[in-house]
Amino acid sequence: MYIKEVAKKLETSTRTIRYYEEKGLITPAKEENNQYRFFNDEDLIRLSTILSLREVGLPVEAIHSLLKDKDMRVEDYLNVQRGVLYEQWLELKDMIQTLDLMTERAGKGDSVTNDLFGLAKQLKTLKAMRKNWQDKWNFDSQAHDYDQSIKMHGYKFNVHQDYETALNKVVESVHLRPGDICLDIGIGTGNLGSRFIVSGAKVIGVDQSEEMLAVCKEKHPEIETRKGHFLALPVMNMQVDAIVSSYALHHLTDDEKLLALEEMDRVLKRRGEICIADLMFLNEEHRQHIMQSFREEGNVEAIGAIEDEYYADRSQLVDWLQKHDYTVETHQFNSILSMIYARKHVENER
Repeated sequence: MYIKEVAKKLETSTRTIRYYEEKGLITPAKEENNQYRFFNDEDLIRLSTILSLREVGLPVEAIHSLLKDKDMRVEDYLNVQRGVLYEQWLELKDMIQTLDLMTERAGKGDSVTNDLFGLAKQLKTLKAMRKNWQDKWNFDSQAHDYDQSIKMHGYKFNVHQDYETALNKVVESVHLRPGDICLDIGIGTGNLGSRFIVSGAKVIGVDQSEEMLAVCKEKHPEIETRKGHFLALPVMNMQVDAIVSSYALHHLTDDEKLLALEEMDRVLKRRGEICIADLMFLNEEHRQHIMQSFREEGNVEAIGAIEDEYYADRSQLVDWLQKHDYTVETHQFNSILSMIYARKHVENER
């Protein structure tokens, strides 16, 4: 298909298409004899994605980063579009909630002048947290060897001690029926989420790493994979029956963890379940005690590994869940690995 036909089909201009070509976003083939551009089906899908992302306000530089892989599949393009649209939607939701709060206070005769800058700052912080989370551990590069790198023995400090026990405990704790929807956040290669397939549940796996999602899909074709992360889940409100996660939450700061819990609460159905197995301390006092023990042992490997991550304060997570009407149970596997199980209450249930 030639450029004029493409422009007509996608309801854009030839000038716009040439602009995206100049920016390196598309590279259509050119006929040898006349250098006319020729677009195949993959070019059309890529260009359609670019136009969609520009439509929601994404800058060219950001699109270039998102579509850096020129060999993306149709599913990959759709995943990118869905993820961006969900982030835009959540940003609008945050803005509307802030405006609603200000309107409510003004309607009661309260002065909003003193609150205005505080609410604006809060909104700005929330927006930055959702949009600016980055994978500083480069999980794309780990995806193909990840399963082989999980070692349960042989290290002076082993973060994967009790790995299988923890995953099995999550499966044992969550109660899913055939047809229920289970969301695995930070699914990686699918080691946890895949264990729920046998129950007849539909498993949705979310991960920010495209390579992890590709490996997961190859291992477990039954799992629906979606690109996204804890702070902007590509899932509609009250859509899932259970949320599980393992060895992923510790990549978020303490503030980000609480926002992640808000996101889980948003997508969870009434009476839904949350089950998280992750690296965490019981509280700040426990953290200080464990770190001091490693210092006295001279275990610099353990200290370095912990300081490179954001091991949770379990008491903070439990407190947030209880304040938001969840019944919470906890289980400790070892000094740095715990599980939190929470079930959502509904009105008049207790």
